Amino acid sequence: MGYSGSGGPTGAGAGAGPGRRKQLALAGSSMLALWLYALYSCAGHCATAPAHERAAPPAVPAAARLRARPEHYYYDGDGSETNNHDEYRAGNPGPGEPERGASALSSLASGAGFRRLPQALIIGVKKGGTRALLEFLRVHPDVRAVGAEPHFFDRNYQNGLQWYRDLMPKTLEGQITMEKTPSYFVTREAPARIYAMSRETKLIVVVRDPVTRAISDYTQTLSKRPDIPSFESLTFKNRTTGLIDTSWSAIQIGIYAKHLDNWLQYFPMSQILFVSGERLISDPAGELGRVQDFLGLKRIITDKHFYFNQTKGFPCLKKAEGSSKPHCLGKTKGRTHPNIDPEVVQRLRDFYRPFNMKFYQMTGHNFGWD
Repeated sequence: MGYSGSGGPTGAGAGAGPGRRKQLALAGSSMLALWLYALYSCAGHCATAPAHERAAPPAVPAAARLRARPEHYYYDGDGSETNNHDEYRAGNPGPGEPERGASALSSLASGAGFRRLPQALIIGVKKGGTRALLEFLRVHPDVRAVGAEPHFFDRNYQNGLQWYRDLMPKTLEGQITMEKTPSYFVTREAPARIYAMSRETKLIVVVRDPVTRAISDYTQTLSKRPDIPSFESLTFKNRTTGLIDTSWSAIQIGIYAKHLDNWLQYFPMSQILFVSGERLISDPAGELGRVQDFLGLKRIITDKHFYFNQTKGFPCLKKAEGSSKPHCLGKTKGRTHPNIDPEVVQRLRDFYRPFNMKFYQMTGHNFGWD
């Protein structure tokens, strides 16, 4: 080791004076600044480089994405979502998808939920007990349903699935979205339209003795139009010959086997549940148990939820959805039927009997209407 004239050791870094240390620190700072500048410039170039200069992940066909995630939903800016059947999106993410995802996460955190197309529908029948069934089901914490009848698959189909989905209530993970429109069961186009939305849709039909149902249907119309002809005159094309007028909707709806044929062209019987309108009155908890099983729900709605209202003649809820008070259906339910000529009633029973027998065979269940 050498020594300087001042007696200090010579060699790199040994005993460097204050001036030397300052020079080293300055050099180090300059090198760090140059390195940061180079890194920043590269990042800027990479972010703005043409698409062909940047590496991109391999494209996945839309069909493959749908197969991998058959129930995928796309999120709206308000936290709602669209499933892969949405005719406007058809499974293809568009501009702004990251923002939609961020909005969805915010909604999840806030517990707001999403709007989904219904997984289950009460499709019929009119005056069978569909309103009672819907109100009873809404007691279940895992069921969210539209109160009004959307009539999407019969009257409003031209509005599109986006319009339909926007009518639905928001649901959380694990909840079922439902709606009921009784006229779907007798609408010829409805099965194909529902199948196009989702072939997995579960369908519920509330059926009732077709003769009693026809009289109830007439009673409802009579309350709105007191000047309509008598039930007897509307029932027959010719009273003398006894030929039943099947063009009258009150009669036609009760030919259940004919309408069911149309649905079985698209949906297997395993996806259709038939609820007895009579048992919905005599044993509401029993029928609701079957419905909950069919929908894959825990049996929460039981006998403790009902009491029988002697005045109205059917069961009421001890506690309605979102309320601590008892709840019965409105004044329009439980109307007193007009007296109908017994001979006309018997003619109708004879008319419906073969259709009822076929319906029993198709469903594997005897509803006991004869």
